[in-house]
Amino acid sequence: MAVNLVNVEGVSKTYGTRMLLEGVSLGVSEGDRIGVVGRNGDGKTTLVRMLARLEEPDAGRVTQQGGLRLGVLTQGDSLDPAATVRQEIVGDRPDHDWAGDARIRDVLTGLFGALDLPGFPDGLDTVIGPLSGGERRRIALAKLLIGEQDLIVLDEPTNHLDVEGIAWLAGHLRARRAALVCVTHDRWFLDQVCTRMWDVQRGNVYEYEGGYSDYVFARAERERIAATEEVKRQNLVRKELAWLRRGAPARTSKPRFRIEAANALIEDVPPPRDSAELMKFANSRLGKTVFELEDATITAGPRTLLEHITWQLGPGDRIGLVGVNGSGKTSFLRALAEAAASDGERQPAHGRAVVGRTVKLAYLSQEVVELDPAQRVLQSVESVRQRVDLGKGREMTAGQLCERFGFGKEKQWTPVGDLSGGERRRLQILRLLMDEPNVLFLDEPTNDLDIETLTQLEDLLDGWPGSMLVISHDRYFLERTTDRVFALLGDRTLRMLPRGVDEYLERRHALLAAAAPAAPAQRSAQKSAKPAADGAVSGTAAGAGARDTRAAKKELQRVERRLDKVGEREGELHAQIAEHATDFEKVAALDAELRALREEREDLETRWLELAEDA
Repeated sequence: MAVNLVNVEGVSKTYGTRMLLEGVSLGVSEGDRIGVVGRNGDGKTTLVRMLARLEEPDAGRVTQQGGLRLGVLTQGDSLDPAATVRQEIVGDRPDHDWAGDARIRDVLTGLFGALDLPGFPDGLDTVIGPLSGGERRRIALAKLLIGEQDLIVLDEPTNHLDVEGIAWLAGHLRARRAALVCVTHDRWFLDQVCTRMWDVQRGNVYEYEGGYSDYVFARAERERIAATEEVKRQNLVRKELAWLRRGAPARTSKPRFRIEAANALIEDVPPPRDSAELMKFANSRLGKTVFELEDATITAGPRTLLEHITWQLGPGDRIGLVGVNGSGKTSFLRALAEAAASDGERQPAHGRAVVGRTVKLAYLSQEVVELDPAQRVLQSVESVRQRVDLGKGREMTAGQLCERFGFGKEKQWTPVGDLSGGERRRLQILRLLMDEPNVLFLDEPTNDLDIETLTQLEDLLDGWPGSMLVISHDRYFLERTTDRVFALLGDRTLRMLPRGVDEYLERRHALLAAAAPAAPAQRSAQKSAKPAADGAVSGTAAGAGARDTRAAKKELQRVERRLDKVGEREGELHAQIAEHATDFEKVAALDAELRALREEREDLETRWLELAEDA
């Protein structure tokens, strides 16, 4: 029987005059993987902070198991700005000691790309003080993950991680035995990692079994039975259910709540978008040319990001753009936006950019544009336009669109200066759409948005007739709103990926695997290049060295083949554990085999490093 790690009994918490949580009772047991969702400001962070005993409740109590090993990632960090990355992550451990630890190697490679932290100016010896918030957050996450915990509490762990980093983190957390409580708006991540959900709403916390897909099905059933949902919100739920059923395989992997009543909700729901109708309308608004690049080279200062690119964004195209941080995604958008702002006069470093005459661009950058803090929300929107044409005869007033984006009638009269970061982001998107653009550039539009707002934005974009280029690390949002995905892989090219993000991750994995032996092999070559004392190399010694190298390479290939097989078997075991989740004896046997495989993998990885040096 699973042991309770934390108990929350009758907890209430008030801020000012607002009751965030009221009489909440919950528990976290060994092996739990809990995702926490809810609107911004409804108390998700407060709940997990009380769970971790970082904040005390006004009423009720929180008890933790004696000797509980707890790891917490908050939205801030307690890193010493005068310390180096090495001191914060591995302390005073010598290099040969921590480099032999498979977990530390896995964490550093997964979060930073390599053991020597290639993105940092001085690698592990970089001082933390001047680093950005995103870099500091990755260091705090790495420091947490190299430890051993019984319970891990994470508040927005995917912030500042790219698609590749998020996929690695999901796999890493699945492989750990520690219980997990995670606040995140990344729906793909929730589906991959969590087996239970807590939905924080208006002072209450509703519990659901399963990941995000299961939660959507179960929530729809609960709301159908309660019969209290407003018509517009019911339509949103039905639309999302339809997407989950029709979408990518990752969206529909074995939901446990295929309830007949929930399925009945979506029997007559059309596809999220009528692509043919939208394309026809986009053509009438945009003409045949939107953006075209001909043999273009795009630079950022002295650095060349893309070289000899020929590409086009046509009327009605919905394109997602992925790539590692620093590969040039934002610079690519900025170059197109500058060409549009100058009516085509601002050209790339080489080649030609063509902008359609009728293009009316709205560009959502990662920075929240400074708004007049004294203006009310509704005034800020109406200063752009009173009404907006959504196409196909649909029209909305500024007030109606505000409500669509979560600004109720009372909230519409809140001063902009009193809004949270997430609310200001929502207002920024809303103002862009009010200006009736026919081309949208969205750079990380999901930052700071809660899941309910994301579904509302997705629903609005479903019927928006125009061309769209989206940069996002949110796989769910990309797959939900775009039809094609292009990638910047760091080789100065722009590639279309027919299979989307999955293909991008496969290509990145192949590139990293091909580059992995390069560093040790290079060091080995440098060592062998040192001249002997008499200026010559003995033929016997050279022959012996060649034989040793061949033997090392042969064993290296054998170890790599075994690592592949171990990885495949681990994946199978995880699937079987999920399938037999209620059969405790079966799960125990599968878990024992999984632990044995994990130990074998760690030994193989250590041996691989030794052989790579020799080879």
